[in-house]
Amino acid sequence: MARKMDQLGRIVVPAELRRAFGLREGDYVDITVADGHIVLTKVEERCVFCGSAADLQEFSAKLVCRPCVVALKENDLSGG
Repeated sequence: MARKMDQLGRIVVPAELRRAFGLREGDYVDITVADGHIVLTKVEERCVFCGSAADLQEFSAKLVCRPCVVALKENDLSGG
């Protein structure tokens, strides 16, 4: 399937591919390059530190669960 890129570099992922891979509006998609190809991978919504899927918040385009946010704050306050 070929799609035209717009002025801002956007393309539309065809509906049949979105359905096949379970992609929905708001999902994160990782964009990488492998062997000269652009690879799109659905990012499962999990904490980047512990892998939890509960109580997630976005920070710097990464998902972090509340317990890890608390631990990071405590670590920062203790100077560690």
